[in-house]
Amino acid sequence: MESDSEMVPFPLLTTPIKSNYRPCTIPYRFPSDNPRKPTPTEIAWIGLFRNSIPSFKKRAESDTIVADAPARAEKFAQRYTDILDDMKKHPESHGGPPDCILLCRLREQVLRELGFRDIFKKAKDEENGKAISLFPEVVRLNDNIEDGGKRLENLVRGIFAGNIFDLGSAQTIIFVDNSGADVILGIFPFARELLKRGTQVVLPANDLPSINDITYPELVEIISKLKDESGNLIGVDAKNLLIANSGNDLPVIDLTRVSQELAYLSSDADLVILEGMGRGIETNLYAQFKCDSVKIGMVKHHEVAQFLGGRLYDCVFKYNEFVGV
Repeated sequence: MESDSEMVPFPLLTTPIKSNYRPCTIPYRFPSDNPRKPTPTEIAWIGLFRNSIPSFKKRAESDTIVADAPARAEKFAQRYTDILDDMKKHPESHGGPPDCILLCRLREQVLRELGFRDIFKKAKDEENGKAISLFPEVVRLNDNIEDGGKRLENLVRGIFAGNIFDLGSAQTIIFVDNSGADVILGIFPFARELLKRGTQVVLPANDLPSINDITYPELVEIISKLKDESGNLIGVDAKNLLIANSGNDLPVIDLTRVSQELAYLSSDADLVILEGMGRGIETNLYAQFKCDSVKIGMVKHHEVAQFLGGRLYDCVFKYNEFVGV
């Protein structure tokens, strides 16, 4: 993990950050709530994370890189269950009160303490391989749409379709989400369209693995496979495509803590795009920036759908235009 000294606030957040930015979209509690009693929202979200434990345990059991993986997977399940049960009784325990960032961080912490670094690697590698083989056809289909507006609409639809796999001369920052179809068949065709229009694009990805989210090393490897010998993305010059390590290690993101590299590359951006349910909906849906922004993702939790007044698998595309002083 990045040390505190290496992490800085995302430079395009509206200032003062303390009074304008709250990473978590859904408030689990309010100041008037009893700090020693869990709220109904906290109980519901603790339950959601508790229900995910069997699937994480199953992934961990099959991790061939970790010795005694089944036994360690069992320890993970028990430790994380105990933590969640503690928080259900005592919300202030384990660094609480809980929110989606803390619940994700505690899960990753337990996995890493037991030696698990990337329990979804096999699934990611398989999905990346399939998506890379389909990339040329997806690009061809989009390029065949002559109307620029309709082509952009189709590219956005592709992002939504790719986001199902969950387990921006302007400069654009796109915070990418999951491996496989999400980034390769959703984000990359969209980024390629921006490049074709003369836009510089920065794609930040996670520093460390978390669920099936793509990491910086994986993104670098994938882009090298998609480019040809001239460094083009199927006929489009990719010299203005930059890959950045966000410094993040979770499937959600707190923009008060990003890498210095990302802060430097993004300081003069004209558009910020946060893609995926974790980064664009569960966190940062209401984040305000010193430039235009888009939050895009698919709702894949009942609790999120209920909060937004929508349905499971609804699509969110939230555009905020920056009105300068």
